[in-house]
Amino acid sequence: MTATAETRAISPALFGIGTVEARFSYKIGPTIAGRIGQIRVDVGDKVQAGQVLAEMDPVDLDERIAALDAAIRRAEAAIQAAEAQVDDATARQDYAQTQTKRYEQLWKTRAVSEVAVETKRQDSQVALAALSAAQSNLVAAQQDLQRNRADRDGLIKQRENLVLCAPVDGVIAARNAEPGTTMVAGQAVIEMIDPKSLWINARFDQIAATGLRKGLPAQITLRSHGGASISGKVSRVEVLADSVTEENLAKVEFETLPDPLPPIGELAEVTVALPELPALPVIPNAAVQTVDGKAGVWEVEDGKVHFVPIRVGASDLDGDVQVMEGLLAGDEIVVHSASRLTRTSRIHITDKPAELFK
Repeated sequence: MTATAETRAISPALFGIGTVEARFSYKIGPTIAGRIGQIRVDVGDKVQAGQVLAEMDPVDLDERIAALDAAIRRAEAAIQAAEAQVDDATARQDYAQTQTKRYEQLWKTRAVSEVAVETKRQDSQVALAALSAAQSNLVAAQQDLQRNRADRDGLIKQRENLVLCAPVDGVIAARNAEPGTTMVAGQAVIEMIDPKSLWINARFDQIAATGLRKGLPAQITLRSHGGASISGKVSRVEVLADSVTEENLAKVEFETLPDPLPPIGELAEVTVALPELPALPVIPNAAVQTVDGKAGVWEVEDGKVHFVPIRVGASDLDGDVQVMEGLLAGDEIVVHSASRLTRTSRIHITDKPAELFK
């Protein structure tokens, strides 16, 4: 069977294997060490943002909050007492100042002795010191109240953090512990995903990945959907490649989420349509042979065949490959032969490949 090289553009495609992943996943756990009190959801449950998923055992937090409430009330009473002391000390200091001024006027007329004036001055200074002490006590009581309120607010926030809520609408993906289990700070009790953010973490051979970029259309085949093809597009090409497997990584998202949703970790086949290439001579990929370590084709000329080395370029999924050097448009080549060809082989051209192998 023969074919003729023809000049035309081809649209190559890139084939890769990937796994279903969630773009946004959430690990929900306590911010302090504690014991799980109850869990209200199970794997597969759909939850809404703000919904309570689990609660940690508060241990003595409620009692500590109650103790701080009592301390706050005591500090408020201390402030009232300190304010009363300030009022009393202020009145005494005002009276002492008035008496001092009165005795100073009387001293000018020699109605009182100088000793009496000094005594009143001393009384005024004592009253001023008492006022300063009362004001300091008031400031200390106010600071005690502020500290107790801050401690109480901190405990209330800790108490609120013991209630584990869903940050967004999603689906429960994992339940890592059961009630009664002691968890450390930051350890995940519940894992959930946003089902609207599913995509494929795909891997492509680096040799064939030329032209892979964001926005290219793709077809996704999931094992759980009977081989049906689902439309998608390349969402992101990763900057870091896998140096061990020599593969480039890309994220491929669904244009429309499949129903039912595939499980996380399911294998998927991804075919990315690359941009159309410039027109060049194109031949069937099956015609390319290797002779004496060189890639080429058997060209038919005047009823005889001779081997022509060629340099091939990109290929598409239809089995066509571009010829960069070695052939021209219109050259006739052998695609299939009943036996291995040599330069002395006699050929009979047929359009029925199956007859070659009878």
